[in-house]
Amino acid sequence: MPGQASVAPASGPDLDLRLVRYFTAVAEHRHFGRAAEALHITQPSLSRQIRRLEQLLGARLLDRTPQGARLTEAGEVFLPRAKALLRAAAQAATLTRAAARPDRITIGYTAGLIVTPAVRRLRSRHPDAEVQTLHLRYDDARTALLDHRVDAVVTRLPLAADRLNVTVLYDEPRVLVVPLDHRLAGKESVTLDDIADEPLPRIRRSDPAWSAYWRIDPRPDGRPAPDGPLVDAVEDKFEVIAAGEAVAITAGVHGHGFRPDLTTVPLDGVEPSHVVLATRAEGHGPLVADFRRLARTHLTAPGPA
Repeated sequence: MPGQASVAPASGPDLDLRLVRYFTAVAEHRHFGRAAEALHITQPSLSRQIRRLEQLLGARLLDRTPQGARLTEAGEVFLPRAKALLRAAAQAATLTRAAARPDRITIGYTAGLIVTPAVRRLRSRHPDAEVQTLHLRYDDARTALLDHRVDAVVTRLPLAADRLNVTVLYDEPRVLVVPLDHRLAGKESVTLDDIADEPLPRIRRSDPAWSAYWRIDPRPDGRPAPDGPLVDAVEDKFEVIAAGEAVAITAGVHGHGFRPDLTTVPLDGVEPSHVVLATRAEGHGPLVADFRRLARTHLTAPGPA
């Protein structure tokens, strides 16, 4: 109205998604050095980018500690929203590309699983399609699907099934991984009673359900599984086993080695591991449907070593 001052609509800061991604990396690793290494940038550069983000938001997000980095209260509030923002951006880009290229599919798989037989047949049946594969961390299968980084995943349970279609492809026995000089190495089989006091590694930031399943924690009698060293990755887990600091329960056929200084022993009295195919519950095309059919037929349990 005449005589009244106009008021500009309030607007928040224009967030650079690259800075948001840098922040989530530090929040995940709880350490600037490890985050910088994962991002393939220098630590001083990463520190500058985090300060830029904090200036944009007008809030300190991270505190440095002798152990690494710790989220502030503002950082705790921002982290889930930062992850949602990155997911939304990735989904927008992927859906746009998919609309432009309906003849494209990316198939994810996690450690120790082979998708080649079904992928080769899919390529043969759809020679003009772009069929890609992508190796995923054991704990990234669900997120990669919902973020539209992949269209199908072959992985192992446990896996939260909401918003997904999950089909069991086959079962694998669970085995005990021990160093070659371990007291149980060479046994025909072992039970949970045989490893009642053996420490099992714990992977940092792992999903609690996943960790409980693979450590069988608690045990059937209610006792907790003994805690072994904290590690950051599966490869670190095998290193502490080889060093004699722990044993581990994993999936696989007895005799299929992980590395030459380790061996496996069949673990009796526990349910097998379930290998599954997961896709999004909605929004997939004929390539995904065809891969589902091929996976059920051609992805089967490996034979004896």
